[in-house]
Amino acid sequence: MNPYIQSLRLRTLPLSMSGIVLGTGLAGWSNWWIFALAILTTLSLQILSNLSNELGDALKGTDANQKGREAYGLQAGTITVKQMKTMIWCFVGLCVLFGTALVFTAFGIPIINHHSSITNVLLFLGLGLLAIIGAVTYTLGKHSYGYMGLGDLGVFLFFGLLSTLGGYYLQTQTLTSEVIWCGIAIGLPCVGVLNLNNIRDMNNDRAHGKRTLASRLGARGGKIYHTCLLFICLIIFVTFDHNWVLCVAPVWAWHVGYIWTHESSSLDKQMPVLMLSTLLVAALGWV
Repeated sequence: MNPYIQSLRLRTLPLSMSGIVLGTGLAGWSNWWIFALAILTTLSLQILSNLSNELGDALKGTDANQKGREAYGLQAGTITVKQMKTMIWCFVGLCVLFGTALVFTAFGIPIINHHSSITNVLLFLGLGLLAIIGAVTYTLGKHSYGYMGLGDLGVFLFFGLLSTLGGYYLQTQTLTSEVIWCGIAIGLPCVGVLNLNNIRDMNNDRAHGKRTLASRLGARGGKIYHTCLLFICLIIFVTFDHNWVLCVAPVWAWHVGYIWTHESSSLDKQMPVLMLSTLLVAALGWV
């Protein structure tokens, strides 16, 4: 595979769309242009996060000689640090381009359209800027929050709660308590994907000073945490009568059983299972 394509980590992209799909579905799919731009924005943010994560871990030596997982461009030596930084700046540009187009499509341009809400425009442009900063600083920089055990919180906020609320608000310019709870719910399996990744890598992470929540909890604690994330997600959806999400329950039951009976690199096989099933939950969550 082309090393540049490999570093994009395309298999993570379905997960990043979950909040937008859920929020837009709850809003009734009223404007497809807004939905399309929201998807392009969140995909760009996910890829930006992936590239920044690879560069941050490479510069800190976290990925050096790591066994049991695929070596990406920097670790394999097929991409240089300079080339990776160029890719990162390209995706920062795409995030700004798609995000700005999304905000102006949803709310109008204040200078041209007097009905446009300047408050909404500034709020969402600010949130977009925070999302870009969050994507870049997960593992990149001296004070990367992923190395302080705050990665779970970042994923929950940006790819769960804010993604769902943003997808809904961009369509309707309103919010409800149900949408907020559904945003919380879909954020939990999104966190589960990161947690699964961190359980797999905890020994290596500890050796390089990356104190993820999973490495703090230990293998058993991380698996209990993982199980609770998925269970609570289903409970919240069912509480609001989104019972179709229970179609995923057998898959998640098998997934949890696998997690409890396997260790280390073998957990990697469950990544696409949880990512795709989370997207399915998002699609069923608005039914």
